[in-house]
Amino acid sequence: MSQFFQIHPDNPQPRLIRQAVAILEKGGVIAYPTDSAYALGCRIGDKKAVERMRRIRRLDESHNLTLVCRDLSELAIYAKVDNTSYRLLKVATPGSYTFILPATSLVPRLLMHPKRRTIGIRVPEHPIVSALLAELGEPLLSTTLQLPGDEFPMIDPYDIREALESSVDLIIDGGFCGLEPTTVVSLMDDVPEVLREGKGNPELFCTA
Repeated sequence: MSQFFQIHPDNPQPRLIRQAVAILEKGGVIAYPTDSAYALGCRIGDKKAVERMRRIRRLDESHNLTLVCRDLSELAIYAKVDNTSYRLLKVATPGSYTFILPATSLVPRLLMHPKRRTIGIRVPEHPIVSALLAELGEPLLSTTLQLPGDEFPMIDPYDIREALESSVDLIIDGGFCGLEPTTVVSLMDDVPEVLREGKGNPELFCTA
């Protein structure tokens, strides 16, 4: 049975944030709100928690999971960022974008695309996420909370509770946070490639 925290979307309660991070540190999987849609999250190095997230979403190893970072400085620890990519990232973060970038040696193989050694990275703009990341002191490994067969991500924390209360350790009710997933942009080549249009503005990368 999962725990259920109601956390204020603009002024997250520090006590509940600390409790949420304690659950993550013990190997927990959480459902939490972001600036685009609800997501699943766990600690980077926790293999069992990663496997649980993949089972919930029925994702194979070719599906890029996402590292949710506090800022560009933290992002650059886990992804290789050249000058051109950095300029784009500076304009687009924080925001509702996921960027596909070459992974650094600090990213466990379990988290990379098995052939291309890439990782999805994002810096959201959401007070609950910012508070979680600040307390945790490292990125969250994450994936959009879209269940197998569903056309859209889940948006109602009570629906999430009904569907996943035996599959995750914590559900954070941060209210409605939107239906659209992030816009996904590959920065693997000289010209950015929009792989999925979502909440973020894809035109930001069409003129690069």
